Amino acid sequence: MTRPLYKSARPIALALCLLVAAAWGVRLEVQPKTSFAQLVKELSEPGGFFDTDNLISNEQSYLHVIPALEQGGVRGGVYIGVGPDQNFSYVAHIRPKTAFIVDIRRDNLLLQLLLKALFKLSRNRAEYLALLTGRPVPDNVNAWRDASIERIVAYIDETKAAPLHALDLRLHDTIATFGVPLSSEDIATIDRFHATFARAGLSLRFQTFGRTGQMYYPNYRELILETDRQGRKLSYLISEDDFQFVRSLEAADQIVPVVGDLGGTHAVAAIAQWMTENKQHLSAFYVSNVENYLFRNGGFERYMQNLDRIPHNKRSVVIRSIFGRAAVGEAVPGYYSASTVQNFDELLAAYVAGRYRSYSDLLRKP
Repeated sequence: MTRPLYKSARPIALALCLLVAAAWGVRLEVQPKTSFAQLVKELSEPGGFFDTDNLISNEQSYLHVIPALEQGGVRGGVYIGVGPDQNFSYVAHIRPKTAFIVDIRRDNLLLQLLLKALFKLSRNRAEYLALLTGRPVPDNVNAWRDASIERIVAYIDETKAAPLHALDLRLHDTIATFGVPLSSEDIATIDRFHATFARAGLSLRFQTFGRTGQMYYPNYRELILETDRQGRKLSYLISEDDFQFVRSLEAADQIVPVVGDLGGTHAVAAIAQWMTENKQHLSAFYVSNVENYLFRNGGFERYMQNLDRIPHNKRSVVIRSIFGRAAVGEAVPGYYSASTVQNFDELLAAYVAGRYRSYSDLLRKP
């Protein structure tokens, strides 16, 4: 039987989190005004359905925008994004004070809680990937801090998964300290996600329900080793420094998962209100290809109204992914997806001018 989750306040653990955050220059904007669990609750809205597991991304091109972010000086502020852990790579490079991970599926909240717990239990990248994939932690794991990502990947690939029961109990206890109320079904879903990572290892691919999965979807190994357009490997797991920055944000409760529809009535507007009250501005909003679905279901107008509420500056951008025929002209040869950046003010101004009557209009360059 799964042990019940409970809320726990541990001064020593909190002090350690504060020390980690201070060491990495993270300012605590959420604590102590609002607890992590309370903020998740206040910002979230009822979940919806999408026909994917979304445990990992299907966007092999996701790092191609990093040079544009660097050239545009997209840095600090508040980061908002959708989906699983590709957000961490954007966070590692933008270095925001706070990040909100918004997804219409409540399952993504559960996945983010699993990843948050793994960050808390892991001292470095090698331990994190080992725990995520259910592999035994390498001996003398502290010595792996400066290991190349290729060495870490090889260790995961060459090592068999161990039974997960004891580790999952540790994860249950760790997740309980976050204070987010979870049902037995939620816990079972988290365990199922972890078992999927352990079973597939780094060969895990994005899965869809009710439609055929595509062989061009990258596996997790490929996503970790992916490069930007300049050939640089830039996933958050490449550099220990980048990994530790993301880990410090997690320790400081500054990566906040939110259940919400980008075209909904509450979540994005509530985040915008939080940003206004805390005098924060947007650095980047990663929307994947959600705008395509918003056009289909009639939610695009409200989505734009939500964006208009978000405090931003002249450097703020939207990061989007484009697939298939729509990516022609944008995609790098050999890639089915393309990842692009648009200035936030430009997006809002074009919408007000009536230029976006379809998804194709949105993707069309001026």
